[in-house]
Amino acid sequence: MTTLHQGDQESTVDHALQQLRGRLSGSLIEPQDPQYEDARHVWNGMVDLRPRAIARAGAAADIDAVLDAVRQSGLALAVRGGGHNVAGHGTVDKGLVLDLGQLRDVTVDPQQQLVTVGPGATLADVDAATTLHDLAVPLGVISATGVAGLTLGGGVGWLTRSYGLTLDNLQSADVVTADGEHVHTSREENSDLFWGLQGGGGNFGVVSSFTFRAHRLPDSLLGGNLFYRPRHWEKALAAFSSWTRGLPEEMNPIISFLVLPPEFGMGDEPWMIIGFAWVGENYQVGLDLVEQLAVEAPPDEQEAGPVRWVEWQSAMDTVFPKGSRGYWKNVSFSRLDEEAIKVLVGFASEVTWHGTGIDIHHMEGAFGRVPEGVTAFPTRSPRYWLNVYGFWRDAAEDERLTAFARKAHALMHPFAEHGEYVNFLGAELQTGEEDAARQAYGQDKYQRLVDIKDRYDPQNIFRLNHNISPGRAT
Repeated sequence: MTTLHQGDQESTVDHALQQLRGRLSGSLIEPQDPQYEDARHVWNGMVDLRPRAIARAGAAADIDAVLDAVRQSGLALAVRGGGHNVAGHGTVDKGLVLDLGQLRDVTVDPQQQLVTVGPGATLADVDAATTLHDLAVPLGVISATGVAGLTLGGGVGWLTRSYGLTLDNLQSADVVTADGEHVHTSREENSDLFWGLQGGGGNFGVVSSFTFRAHRLPDSLLGGNLFYRPRHWEKALAAFSSWTRGLPEEMNPIISFLVLPPEFGMGDEPWMIIGFAWVGENYQVGLDLVEQLAVEAPPDEQEAGPVRWVEWQSAMDTVFPKGSRGYWKNVSFSRLDEEAIKVLVGFASEVTWHGTGIDIHHMEGAFGRVPEGVTAFPTRSPRYWLNVYGFWRDAAEDERLTAFARKAHALMHPFAEHGEYVNFLGAELQTGEEDAARQAYGQDKYQRLVDIKDRYDPQNIFRLNHNISPGRAT
């Protein structure tokens, strides 16, 4: 009887996929197809799964066809935008992938400063369209990242202190829910779902369109880096801690610890790099601020000057090529005192190989002014957010380097505040995705997300993510 049941199931799947192939304006890619091997891979090379099929959408209407096939077949569904999710949620073993990567249209209304973005667009697509009008949407820091996943989880980058997270700039979104309903969301319309989209990940449906508020770029954007060798790290961090108190919101600094790739010409030693982007109208004010930090903690090398936004946004792209093997951990904190600095320098000094980095994002500013309950993002109180991230190439290093990320995370735990950023989380195989989500959001926000899940996806069709499990699923 088991064999018959399995045969019936396979027949149902085959029939559903046959119907789907006939409905798609895009293409259905199966294991026998020549493009399958390339189509099945996501950014994280540690995620090596074999979907039953990949539905490459050619139009937004294909979302409905794929969801119909999922309901008919019972196949597990993975939704892929840019495919850059570090946990590898854009694919699934033996299931169906909805690949939105060809839906990359970006439309800019320069008068209203609104930008409408397709679900497969990358940061590079948005930047290319907005900078033609001297506008920018706050996004991340790697231009190959998909806008959809970035937005639904948060969106931390070079404009966070000036204009908030990517999700803070979301004005509205169109969503296809698990039962095929098309829902327009905003702060005024279907506001519960809109709140869930602002940080709750892809738990509630497939977003077919995003509309963002864009911001004017100054005539001369200041960007640059201060480079420090390890012997200067403690002094530079102490100076940075003082410098960031009361820092104008126009200044957006990010600290990185890593061994840079050879093409950067910085040798094979680890560096601490204080990168900065000043988006104020007065270029000289930003330059003077950087000089204040450089006087307090003289760098070994430095660079500062006018930059083009698209070039600044893509400056680190070569560090994260597709196929990199990644496991990430993150922690929010506010203390950068002597004790915390010694801990940071202790584990950061161990990174003497190419393939692991540590970033510290200075938050506050526009990010911190958003009240806690306005979005589903876990917390607004920390001054800093630390991310330990992998981008190595050798599978033999997986165990050692994932262990290092977990070790660094544990060492920072005494300084941690509540909440973790889901876009900086790797696949949590030990605790499970549901436990990881519960810990990331905290109990109050998690329960509110569960309530939204119960309304829009009670059967947990959208479960391949840092999952919000329905509370009243039947």
